[in-house]
Amino acid sequence: MTRHQSTLPPDYFEEMFQGTSDPWDFESSPYEQAKFAESIISLEGRHYVAVFEVGCARGVLTSLLADLCASLLAIDVSTTALAAAHNRTAGCDHVKIAQMAFPEETPADSFDLVVWSEVAYYWDDADLQRAAAWLVDHLVSGGDLLLVHYTGDTDYPQSGDDAVDKTFRILGPEFSVLKTDRHESYRLDLWRRLS
Repeated sequence: MTRHQSTLPPDYFEEMFQGTSDPWDFESSPYEQAKFAESIISLEGRHYVAVFEVGCARGVLTSLLADLCASLLAIDVSTTALAAAHNRTAGCDHVKIAQMAFPEETPADSFDLVVWSEVAYYWDDADLQRAAAWLVDHLVSGGDLLLVHYTGDTDYPQSGDDAVDKTFRILGPEFSVLKTDRHESYRLDLWRRLS
């Protein structure tokens, strides 16, 4: 399988969401529902002040994260997906849905939880470096990074394992591993910033 050499462009995702309302079956797949449930369970009921979710798609995980925080910024590159995410979280005044192409575009705020669920493997090495550098500047001490990634074969710039392992090497000793769980088709990693 030939991998994309560079970060996948925003048009790739917009075309996916225009082609079908739920291209990755986030709303209907038992696998996806179980993965989202495990993501929330892994946070062990911690309440966060400010959460940043990259690649929120149609807002399925976003709606679950909304119950765990005082404020939530959820972003995606697809305007089609964001319209659905906005509708899904319509009653949540503390949730902001925004179009942003992370890590090229980044928020200026700081957060105590950052969620990269099924996104880091879309980035090439340069953008992994850029994303990690942003994280060092914007994840507060004691804050958590939740990474959830499919581990099967893809044509993305990174495999799920490579994306997570490279990110950890870039971030270095400022982060401790709270959890690394491997499931049949995905891995879930939760790290905490120490300083």
